[in-house]
Amino acid sequence: MTPGQIIEAQVDLAMMHDSGGPRRILAPLKELDMPLWDPDRIVLVADHYAMPNDSDEAKILQTARQFARDYGIRRYHELEGICHIVPAESGYIRPGMLMAGGDSHTATPGALGAIAIPMGSTDMLGILVTGRTWLKVPSTIRVEFQGALGPGVMAKDIILNLLSRWGMDHATYQCIEYGGDIGSLAIDERMVLTNMAIELGAKTAVVETDNQTVAWLIDHGVAEDAIRDVRAEPAAVYAEQLTLSLDDIEPLVAQPPRPDNVAPASAISERIDQAYIGACTGAKYHDLRAAADIVRGRRVPPGVRFLVASASRQALERASADGTLHALISAGATILSSTCGACAGLGAGLLGPGEIGISSTNRNFPGRMGHRDAQVYLASPMTVAASALRGRIVDPREVI
Repeated sequence: MTPGQIIEAQVDLAMMHDSGGPRRILAPLKELDMPLWDPDRIVLVADHYAMPNDSDEAKILQTARQFARDYGIRRYHELEGICHIVPAESGYIRPGMLMAGGDSHTATPGALGAIAIPMGSTDMLGILVTGRTWLKVPSTIRVEFQGALGPGVMAKDIILNLLSRWGMDHATYQCIEYGGDIGSLAIDERMVLTNMAIELGAKTAVVETDNQTVAWLIDHGVAEDAIRDVRAEPAAVYAEQLTLSLDDIEPLVAQPPRPDNVAPASAISERIDQAYIGACTGAKYHDLRAAADIVRGRRVPPGVRFLVASASRQALERASADGTLHALISAGATILSSTCGACAGLGAGLLGPGEIGISSTNRNFPGRMGHRDAQVYLASPMTVAASALRGRIVDPREVI
């Protein structure tokens, strides 16, 4: 295959959530009067409207539950976490597989060497009944890492660095391939790189596999003989290559109103009303532990809302078992449910007019996390936690 070629591809796994899934495709699916291609290859995650706020949201969840029962979808997950994290933690992802998902940040499983493509509801309907889809083969941008991140710096700072270099349209309909010195980056951190490649305009993203990939997959129930080694061939051809020194990355913040409006955290001293650690991008176990390391033994000042919504129930249980959760609560954190929540403008944690929040989420467009006149700054979980302690945006290295 070559970039630009149109291909028909067999899909290995299809993923939907409660917002863009059954409630949008049920009527046309009934009109087609066709069975699902393979219910055991379909994952349905209720994460957007889980913990409904009104009767309309409760009805959306009822539709998702009933859809799973009627069509024999056994991989139905509700109140277990966000759709980009649950399939990986449930052992559904394999390196080298092709996954299609009905959400813009579907690329997240690329952290495990899969190719995961975001699709709209109409395309997902076609996949549900045929198991196949058409794709235009993307060209690839190679990002080669050298060195390791310093104290107070996380993968979110890497992606913000790329956004500051390239903007949000640089990688349009391309695949971003991450490789080189990736051994120091936990799998949770690699998920940030693939998740937010979408903010760079990419179609998808993938990280080369290594021993850490294998160990993580085995730990999450994947048989070792099902794990492929996925990495670039020596003769691979790239549209572009970038070598990035991780030693030179500093804590960064995306200022309103776009993820690519990036500045050093040390250059901003904005007062905040709320610090939010949540979403598929910023509330996995590694994120919760990093935030806890910042606030342990200290207390968020009055007037600052410190909210934590873990990306999955697994992450929350693990954080509870090792004292991470206790450290966050003792610092003044309020623990919210493991759902998309305020990241998608739903549920608890929304901002009011004129309020300022710093968040570990992936988008800060006007109205994304509440009122259109609210201001949202994006940062790593460590920067969010440090800012919560100070009541203003700070470089986390100031408080480590």
